[in-house]
Amino acid sequence: MLVLGDAHAAEPNRRRILLELYRSLGPDHVLQVGDLERYDLPAPTWFVAGNNEDFDVVDALRAGDTSGTNNVHLLASTAATVEGCCVAGLSGNFAPTKYDRSRADLSADQRRHFTREDVERAAALKDVDVFLTHEAPTGLLWYGYDPGCEHVDELLETLSPSLCLVGHHHRHREVDVHGTRVVSLAPAWERYYELDPKTLALESRDHDRSPPAE
Repeated sequence: MLVLGDAHAAEPNRRRILLELYRSLGPDHVLQVGDLERYDLPAPTWFVAGNNEDFDVVDALRAGDTSGTNNVHLLASTAATVEGCCVAGLSGNFAPTKYDRSRADLSADQRRHFTREDVERAAALKDVDVFLTHEAPTGLLWYGYDPGCEHVDELLETLSPSLCLVGHHHRHREVDVHGTRVVSLAPAWERYYELDPKTLALESRDHDRSPPAE
């Protein structure tokens, strides 16, 4: 199973690299951790929304409306079975001023954030093997401060997935959180990953970063 970090596919060169990965690797299924910005893809892709998306498309996907999209499946405090694995996800990133608001009250770019409702819905999921999140848990990264979110920590403690895949930070880092292997993924234009759905072993692969010719 192909696993991809942030794509930022609204940018032409990064979009070409993303599509070339699909073309050259020919995956049956793909997991992606947000900032996708491309909703017409060559293979079935399960993703969490990041903080850079077309939020009208994301809202439509939340409502079950897939018109205008192809092969994209949003995980927004929901789960799906992919190659025998239960894959779940929390879409969005954390903002203290938005957390206690109702999702229905969020508008425009405010829709990029997750809310308490979203976290509570995710916490009620069962038998999760792989958890996708755009926001990092604490203890994973360090910039002179810890950018992680305790709400993600709490979800990992509650859900106890074997593997958590994290976007947003564009760097590869690994840590154990409450017994879960947590991996911050490098962006798709630098690296891709292969996940064995039977063992949940995750392998990192470098690739040619130059975009294919037009």
